[in-house]
Order: sequence, then C-alpha cells, then structure tokens
Amino acid sequence: MENGTATGRQWTFLTNHARVLVQIARDPGIRVRDIADLCLLTERAVQRIISDLEQAGYLSHERRGRTNHYSVTATKQLRHPADAGPTVAELLATLLR
Repeated sequence: MENGTATGRQWTFLTNHARVLVQIARDPGIRVRDIADLCLLTERAVQRIISDLEQAGYLSHERRGRTNHYSVTATKQLRHPADAGPTVAELLATLLR
C-alpha cells in the first residue's frame, strides 16, 4: 500500500489558495516572492492566486510606494457550499494558531 510516495496518489489538506491567504494574513506587506518561497509555488502561480482571491472579494490591495499592502476580507464566507457558514476570519483563526 502506498502512503504518499511518488507513485501513489498525492493530496494535501489545504489548497494553494488557502496557503497564500494564510501567508498574507500573517504579513499583509509580504512580497509575492516570499509567499512563493513559503508556499513552494512559483511567483506566477502566487500572482494568479492573489488575482483569484481579489476577484472573488476575499482580498484587496493598495500600493504603498513600491510595495503592495494586502487586506483580507475577514467577514466573507467560505465559497464551497459544503463549507457554508464559517467566515474567512474563523478559518484563519484556526490556521494561524
């Protein structure tokens, strides 16, 4: 029986979107490069995820000089119907402990 080896089925508990959101919640001034390093993603993948999160209303940003400062919309509810009810703040409270 396989337990997550290269030939077995691979899965994780958190999506890349959740990982990126957690890093931004930890440090709203974090750079895309640093998020990519921490999440083991490419910078381009992180940029796409940030764009997804912004378009869905979970995240916004403002320019401060040469950097972005992000704001998480904590009151927004999770998007999957099976997760209906909890807010982003409740999810982040669990993940940021």
